[in-house]
Amino acid sequence: MKIIVIPVTPFEQNCSLVICEETKTAAVVDPGGDIKHILNVIKKHDVNVDKIILTHGHLDHVGGTQALVRALNNVPIIGPEKEDKFWLDQLEAQSQSFGFPMTISFLPNEWLEENDIVEVGNIKLKVIHIPGHTPGHVALLDEQSHQIIVGDILFNGGIGRFDFPRGNQQQLITGIKEKLLTLPPETVVFPGHGPTTTIGKEKASNPFLGGQSMWDL
Repeated sequence: MKIIVIPVTPFEQNCSLVICEETKTAAVVDPGGDIKHILNVIKKHDVNVDKIILTHGHLDHVGGTQALVRALNNVPIIGPEKEDKFWLDQLEAQSQSFGFPMTISFLPNEWLEENDIVEVGNIKLKVIHIPGHTPGHVALLDEQSHQIIVGDILFNGGIGRFDFPRGNQQQLITGIKEKLLTLPPETVVFPGHGPTTTIGKEKASNPFLGGQSMWDL
């Protein structure tokens, strides 16, 4: 699996182009905005995007979804988990709060659940549901290549915010420890903001997860 990270929006949100190099089939994960830029990257890599996948319902991750659907001949929207419906229902309000262009509420073609498999060409992405940042947040794991897209669950040296409505600090930390830190340490982590990291690095040094912070070294 090849992942092209495409930072978009003033929030520098990491949209991802997931490519199956064997079939040249691809999916776009979390198209928050800057659709022309995303389309240019798709064209550059000469791939056929057959779906859009959403990790959660925050505007900076989903704001460009409907425009991208139209540009890609009505490809289906997959995810997030159904508990994030209330975030998608509030997209107009989110637009006003964050000063984004008005985004009309929408629903996906398919909700995701724990252990679902999303196919991108020959790639099989396993769905991992980890609430806490939002109640319906999911991560997408390719067990074969040891790569995982985590949205705003886990960052390089940090974790997602849990002070939003229906956020939960304990759920988030427990989910990370039980479902992410148990993955092979070489697993490459693609967060929703900022640089990539690895499970091994975050397990060893992420101060929010009981690791040793850089200031203690």
